[in-house]
Formats: sequence, C-alpha cells, structure tokens
Amino acid sequence: MIHCEGLVKIYKTDDLEVVALQGLNLTVEDGELMAIIGNSGSGKSTLLNTLGGLDRPSAGQVKVGPWDLLKITEEELVQYKRETVGFIWQNNARNLLPYLTALENVEMPMMLSGKVDREYAKQLLEWVGLKERMYNKLHQLSGGEQQRVAIAISLSNRPKLLLADEPTGSVDTATSDMIMGIFRKLNREIGVTIVIVTHDMTLASKVDRVVAIRDGLTSTEFIKRNPNIGLDGSDSVQPTAKGLTGVHEAYVVVDRVGRLQVPKEFLTALGIKDKATMEFDGERIIISSPKLLGGNGNDKS
Repeated sequence: MIHCEGLVKIYKTDDLEVVALQGLNLTVEDGELMAIIGNSGSGKSTLLNTLGGLDRPSAGQVKVGPWDLLKITEEELVQYKRETVGFIWQNNARNLLPYLTALENVEMPMMLSGKVDREYAKQLLEWVGLKERMYNKLHQLSGGEQQRVAIAISLSNRPKLLLADEPTGSVDTATSDMIMGIFRKLNREIGVTIVIVTHDMTLASKVDRVVAIRDGLTSTEFIKRNPNIGLDGSDSVQPTAKGLTGVHEAYVVVDRVGRLQVPKEFLTALGIKDKATMEFDGERIIISSPKLLGGNGNDKS
C-alpha cells in the first residue's frame, strides 16, 4: 500500500530551510493496522501530510497503491484524495460542520463528489456506535462522539488508506480504547489499511506494528508487535515496562566506527542509564543492565 524510499521533505522560506524528512524509508502492507510514533518535530506529521497529498515531497520515492506522489499532477491529486485516502485530524473541527447533523456531516463529502449514498452513511455511523445519535446536531454530541463522527466521515469516500493524526489525543482513556476498537474492527471487516500517527507509546499494545521516527528517519527504530495479538486487540503476552508488550525487534543504525543507537524506551525498561553489559555468544550481541549480570537472563534485551 505504501512504499517510501529516501523520502525527503524540505520546507523553505526566504531566509530559512527546514529538512523535516531526511531520507525516510517505510513500507506498509495492504491491510495493515500500524502506528507511527515520535516526539514533536520528529517528522511524523510531515510524513502523514505527504501520504495524504497535503504536502508535496521534495525528493526520493513515495508511492501509495498505484499513485506516485512525487510525479502526480494537480488533477490526479484531486482524484487521489477523493478515491484513495481518508484523513482524521486530532482537531475534529477540521472534519465537522457544527450546524449539520451527524448523518449530514457524513453525507457532505459524498455530495462534493456527486455520489450521495445515505444507506452507506447510516451504516458508517452504525459501525462507529452512533446509530441512535445520527440525527443529532454536533453540539448535542460529546467530544468522543464527535471524534467517531469524524471517523465515519473519513470513510465516506470508501478509501483504501486511512490516515489518523493523533486520533485519541483529545479524549479520555475509555474513549481512546473505544476508538482503537473501532479502528481494529474496520481494519478487520472492510480491510482498510490504517496508519495512525501518535506520540503515545501505549498504542504499541493496540496495533499490529509500530514504526518510530526520530529526526526525520525511520531507520533508527523499528518496533514489531508480537504476532499473538487477538482480534479484539488483546494480547496473550503479559505487558512489560513502559507500555511495551510481547517481543520487539529494533533495527538500529550502525555508524562507521561501530556505534549503535539503542531506542531509549528499551534502555528505560531495563533500567540502563549510562553503562550496560554487552555479551557476544557467537550469533547475537546481548545487552543487559550491569545490575542484572548473573541473573536468569529474562531481563535481557
């Protein structure tokens, strides 16, 4: 569904040049439910805007399905947005019109494309748990309900790819869990590929795969979920420190003198601050906390 190779995005003004993405590599398979995490300024929102057709890439490769977003024309870009991609903003006011009902909000993008399907709009609102609220105006809905309307709107054009920018950032934990449950249901039942951008590491326990971005690159971290995830989002593996669950793999950059950059959350989970023990067994390099040396090895990374 998504293939980025050496993706570069540079923002230029008269006296300033900011490199937001500096050679990013990313592949997302069709039908995946995955998250992209990173601190503010890491480039994750720039990546989402590029995939959504809101920002033009500066260099490299970025393909979504059959579309080449580096070479796409303005006319093709309109078609891409209408037919391939759906977008959910953290600030749902960007998705919603307050003077319309929930149902009318979902139908609005259909009206713009000239293909209104009221039954499908109703079905979308049922999928997000708003069957009894579809005729309510937006001011009659809670923040969590409004965010679920925004999810329904993002699916109104039957997209193959759904992009969500901090979709749980402004709701409480219970509503966040409900929204993630909706994403998993939609991913499983209609097969839409879902990419969620967030800074919340706890999402690692609720999606199939997490890719971390640091300084506009994905090659510094790659966290892979344990495959034993349940269809309801539950996991058969007990959680460990800092919201990390199951078995994780991390691909790290090795520089010219052999230095590694280990993901900070892995070091924190092991209690490693400024010194670590490193062992080589002929096949693997094993890093552990010095205080754990001589233990049963269960806390090794």
